[in-house]
Amino acid sequence: MPESVYIHIPFCKSKCKYCSFISFNRMDLEEQYIKALLKEISVRYAGEPLKTLYLGGGTPSLLSKALLSKVVKSFNYKPDAEITLELNPDDADCIKDLKECGINRLSIGSQTFDDNILKIIGRRHSSDDITKAVSAAKSAGLNNISLDLIYGLPLQTKEGLMQDLGKFLKLDIQHISTYGLKIENESFWGRNPAAIPSGIPDEDCQADMYEFINEYLENEGFYRYEISNFARHGFESRHNLNYWNNGEYYGFGAAAHGYINGIRYSNTIDIDEYIKNPVLPVYKHHLSKTEKLEEEIILGFRKKAGINIKKIKKQFGLDFETKYENILKKYSDYIEKTNEGYTLNIHGVLISNIILSEFLES
Repeated sequence: MPESVYIHIPFCKSKCKYCSFISFNRMDLEEQYIKALLKEISVRYAGEPLKTLYLGGGTPSLLSKALLSKVVKSFNYKPDAEITLELNPDDADCIKDLKECGINRLSIGSQTFDDNILKIIGRRHSSDDITKAVSAAKSAGLNNISLDLIYGLPLQTKEGLMQDLGKFLKLDIQHISTYGLKIENESFWGRNPAAIPSGIPDEDCQADMYEFINEYLENEGFYRYEISNFARHGFESRHNLNYWNNGEYYGFGAAAHGYINGIRYSNTIDIDEYIKNPVLPVYKHHLSKTEKLEEEIILGFRKKAGINIKKIKKQFGLDFETKYENILKKYSDYIEKTNEGYTLNIHGVLISNIILSEFLES
């Protein structure tokens, strides 16, 4: 029974140069889109009390208070439910309204405090906007705040990264999500290679930056609970942990993905098609037992806690250490034993794609 919901709000005022997410500068469709979204929810949501709701995008903070309230009120919740919304830093004026709508956790798309780099990558906010957004959130009584940090940005140096981290921590936030810059084919830079700026750190430099981030944040009381995510204890993203624990979840909205009863599904990425018919996923795949095992392993290894071999034994009837003995030996310098199973050390994280591919059979 799913106890988590992801909702995709695909509106943006502008598109960042590196962004490959499904989003549109079409706020004229806001009311039609939310009407379709509420229809999809009414048809597919079975009324389970939710542990987590996550509104992502796009820029969900662009929604009007009235429409956002309708969406949030469409669900039943457990008493301590985590309700997260992604916020662009220059939308701080709406934070009080977000709190009144039931939002209790913010994920703020800050990326960097370097104003020159923010302009290069096409962000529409300034470094001052980040500080103002965090201050406004605290003033509104929101004390579960996450900031995004991208490393490997054009012209970014280790010294600049250290300054970013210091400024993040001065804001007294609880969670930081870190992402290495990747230029996807669907992004502006991916479609226009000639527009890619110079000064982008190479893979080795990005790896050094990642190791530096790990060391810096862990020295400051944050711990890496997942490859890309750091938190103070008790402030881990419960919604995202459900993904990495291979839990079920609903996905509502254009381009949203879900996982229920062993079936992974996704909705159309075409906003007009979604508005016309929001209740019919365009893709469904029933996972085989082998695929379920692979996902359990790959998602589990993303977590610092790692995989639980007793859980795998119970679910799949196999001895993990016997089946994967050769892989464990081959990567013994990168995979470490825990009380419950195995985890990747920091060196294993850096080559995690290579290691995890070894577990794939399907």
